[in-house]
Amino acid sequence: MVVDCHSHIRCVGLGQVDISEHLESAEMVDRCIVLAAPDGPAEEVNNQLSQYVAKYEHKMIGFALIDPLNEPVNARHVRAATEKLGFKGIVLYCAQSGFHPAHTRAFQLYEAAQELKLPVFFHNTPVGPGGILEFARPFLLDEVARTFPSLKIIIGNMGLPFYDQTVCVLAKHENVYADMSVKPTNAWQVYRTVIAAYEQGVMDKLIFGSAFPAARAQACIEALLGFNKPVKEAGLPTVPRNLIQAAIERDTLKLLGIEK
Repeated sequence: MVVDCHSHIRCVGLGQVDISEHLESAEMVDRCIVLAAPDGPAEEVNNQLSQYVAKYEHKMIGFALIDPLNEPVNARHVRAATEKLGFKGIVLYCAQSGFHPAHTRAFQLYEAAQELKLPVFFHNTPVGPGGILEFARPFLLDEVARTFPSLKIIIGNMGLPFYDQTVCVLAKHENVYADMSVKPTNAWQVYRTVIAAYEQGVMDKLIFGSAFPAARAQACIEALLGFNKPVKEAGLPTVPRNLIQAAIERDTLKLLGIEK
């Protein structure tokens, strides 16, 4: 099974994405997780995403946007913001929204998410001019993972640009995973993403994502499967192809506790 764990139909600065293009990208995978974006009021963004996911429920899985600084964070509210709208997880934009991942109210949200068995996707990059890059550091999630060991955590974009911090957190915590989304045209990014995980021995903690509309699923898969050819020709260390393929085909839904 191939699951695209990272895609959007709305993006900050871009607004509404062409739905037909999102559907075309999703055709190349078995299931596609769609993350709500902080480009408008959470209620509006979540309602729009809920309608889209419901229309294509055979393919799409939605993650709700929750801002712990401006919304209730108790289990009752979190359940209402997810279960009633058909969402299976939560997405947070700590850097973009300007809150520390270990903020007191964020911790209350994690407690509710752990109780409700909802995975939390930390989408901290890219960070706009008004964001706080410091809050995107994966090291900050160590405290979260220590405090809530049963909480399923996904570090978006492999923690870009903090790859080394990401692989350390992956190696330390059982229920922390990283989204292996890459831009196929950015050869160095593809290399850094894969080699950092391989050298740290955490290839089994990587899950596939396209970060659509930044890239399409098919192009990302082709770039990852063709990873070794250019680096071998350049005399750089390679990564066993079967490990890369295993990451692409990993059953992300099972790992995150999401019913298929």
